[in-house]
Amino acid sequence: MPDADKPPFARVALIGLGLIGSSIARAVRETMADVHITGFDTDTGVRERARALGFADAITDSAAAAVAEADLVILCVPVGSMAAAASALADALPAGAVVSDVGSSKASVAAVLREALPNATIVPAHPVAGTENSGPEAGFASLFRGRWCILTPDPDADPQAVARLQDFWTRLGAKVERMDAKHHDMVLAVTSHLPHLIAFTIVGTASDLEDVTESEVIKYSAGGFRDFTRIAASDPTMWRDIFLTNREAVLDMLQRFSEDLSLLQRAIRWGEGDTLFDLFTRTRAIRRSIIEQGQDDARPDFGRKHS
Repeated sequence: MPDADKPPFARVALIGLGLIGSSIARAVRETMADVHITGFDTDTGVRERARALGFADAITDSAAAAVAEADLVILCVPVGSMAAAASALADALPAGAVVSDVGSSKASVAAVLREALPNATIVPAHPVAGTENSGPEAGFASLFRGRWCILTPDPDADPQAVARLQDFWTRLGAKVERMDAKHHDMVLAVTSHLPHLIAFTIVGTASDLEDVTESEVIKYSAGGFRDFTRIAASDPTMWRDIFLTNREAVLDMLQRFSEDLSLLQRAIRWGEGDTLFDLFTRTRAIRRSIIEQGQDDARPDFGRKHS
């Protein structure tokens, strides 16, 4: 069992210092002040900004240097970059270190990490938290507070390593769940990946229409379109990689969505008001359940402040 007073890890290395990596560093500083934090990013400019922000004890110029004495290594890079990031630190990884990640697709990432780090103790993870902003300046310590972090360890994973990582995320304020990697990928395909795909598509369609309507789409954006643009502003590299690495689950969900959309199209065409009303009633109840579970803000206009 984890020691209630002693942090589960003494030295944490973060590979990738964008929104998630920098937020982890800030949260560790706030909740486990004695933990030593090292960080690395392949972007020289990001490393310089991270040093100036001071959220880590050391920002190194190589992944190997960052992990040399770590007992927890977290890869905070786009899922398409996991193989390169893991390979870069493989030779310097301490024998007893736990390796984790923050990727939004888990089955493909786990396979990549096992191949690149065959002798390592690997416990994949996905903190279900984020914003549309990116970069080390975008991070904040409370990002994970009250949010879910899903661990997807292999069935034969070291139980102590899994328990230590669960303790780590709990101390950062997250609610921790364990899940099979493939099941995780299906759940996230419908709760996160498909909504992002729809948002990218709708905003792209509006952009195509914008010239025709002389900027009216942008000028008169109502709340629904405005909220889609927030999602569609998310990091392009990250989402490109998510769709490619979780393609099977995303395509399954997209097919189901297309079938449901066709039924909705038919109801509108044939004036089937009862069908529309029943669907909208059911989806409204789902929205209320999300609010009841504390996953969003029930205040008017999503809690936006108005002058």
